[in-house]
Amino acid sequence: MSSTKLNNLALILIDIQKGFDDIAYWGGDRNNVTAEQKAGELLGIWRAKNLPIFHVQHCSSNPNSILNETSPGNEFQDVVKPLEGETVIKKNVNSAFIGTNLKELLDTAKIENLVIVGLTTDHCVSTTTRMAGNFGYSVYLVSDATATFNKKGINGEDFSAEIIHQTALASLNEEFAQVVTSAFIQQIV
Repeated sequence: MSSTKLNNLALILIDIQKGFDDIAYWGGDRNNVTAEQKAGELLGIWRAKNLPIFHVQHCSSNPNSILNETSPGNEFQDVVKPLEGETVIKKNVNSAFIGTNLKELLDTAKIENLVIVGLTTDHCVSTTTRMAGNFGYSVYLVSDATATFNKKGINGEDFSAEIIHQTALASLNEEFAQVVTSAFIQQIV
């Protein structure tokens, strides 16, 4: 894969919210404990270069959800907290494109290349990545700036967070996105 500098490049930070700090709530195990830090490092680069940034916030319509707007868990984590003037996209489904103006904002700004980071790899990150690829954007999904939680299989199997993460990335790579590292992204920005 070439490390040529890219133009028309936006950073999309998906659901990096305080509610995901409650590992027990989400299953009890998590991978990539430095994912938010890596996302924050990329955000710092984007800010320094004055590049387009889109913060996506999951606002669950379930009043009992840790990600409901009335819950402290809905807040962005401090490491990626939006600055005044940065775009915040609020959603209540898995895709950042459904029920939002994200595509319109990207198209108006003539964005062609997306760098996606966030939580969780197999849910909102995957769904947004798939739609972005289907919409024709060149998508770079950052493996070390995404993370997920363990899952129970349909037959009661225990699947580790790392297995869930790796299989989600494998399903997306070369089909909807190029799965890359944060170090790679730093070379092309």
